[in-house]
Amino acid sequence: MTTTMSLKPIRSLTADDLGIGIVAATAGHASNRPDEPEVGIEDPLAVEALWLLERFGGIIYTGPPGTGKSWTANKVAKALTGDHAGRVRYVQFHPSYQYEDFMQGFRPRRGGFEMEDGHFVSMCKAAQEDPKHKYVLVIDELSRGDCGRIFGEALTYLETTKRGLPFKLASGEEISVPSNLVILATMNPLDRGVDEVDAAFGRRFAQVLMEPSRNALQQFMEISELPESLAEGLLRFFDFVNKRARTNPHAAVGHVFFRDVNDADSLRAVWEYQLRFLLEKAFRLDQQGFREVQGRWQAIFPPEEAESDEEAMAQASGGGQIDAEQS
Repeated sequence: MTTTMSLKPIRSLTADDLGIGIVAATAGHASNRPDEPEVGIEDPLAVEALWLLERFGGIIYTGPPGTGKSWTANKVAKALTGDHAGRVRYVQFHPSYQYEDFMQGFRPRRGGFEMEDGHFVSMCKAAQEDPKHKYVLVIDELSRGDCGRIFGEALTYLETTKRGLPFKLASGEEISVPSNLVILATMNPLDRGVDEVDAAFGRRFAQVLMEPSRNALQQFMEISELPESLAEGLLRFFDFVNKRARTNPHAAVGHVFFRDVNDADSLRAVWEYQLRFLLEKAFRLDQQGFREVQGRWQAIFPPEEAESDEEAMAQASGGGQIDAEQS
């Protein structure tokens, strides 16, 4: 009889498998940080949202990358629904997103096509059946889609004064937008579709500006215990680049980029895999401006480390020059 030994490793149990790890700690929270307060209707973000929703048909969180727009919308959604997953739905707009995806349209099935409700109509019907609770639809990247085409006739009925009024979909079915359906959205104000969003939602939705926050960055660094010398250098860089963003909005750098930075290596990784590309694009017609920003970044690190970083950056970016023709 031949005995065969399995090459599969023995399964190891993690703290999360035992219900005592990070997953358990973050249950009921709006982020992946267990040291944040539990989500509740008394949360300042939720209080602000409720005040705005009494006056507007929804809320758009707008700001440059890395300012916590999606995180904030997620946190508010959980607070308004008591962290009830069944009463929150998330969608993301993109250039090919259509009315049929969002409102109602035919879906291919074996033997033909069937009419099915999209995300918006599904949430309207669910909210109507449960009027005692709030339902939240979170739309990420609102300005990436053609909002007028996606919402269609429903756009008018998002206004608080028109909630509950019946209207007909393209299929002829009659529905209404209930008052307990909350619309939260995020967008980058520099996206090309922002003008269309402003025209469609300007008087219907409140816009909350999300800006790079020095205080939030300091909190992140305190939590991660980033060494003081690096923290001071990072704050100087953060202040410098966001000051430049006053004349070049594309150069804005949000605090969320540095949320998980806890040492020199993780800080360098933020530049190498994220910031470098964002800032090269922002300064694609201003090579001198990019070199100044790059120099400020290198100044975060001790001189001997900055020299090696400068060589690596020069190799990675072709000597620190940006080819305007290629961009």
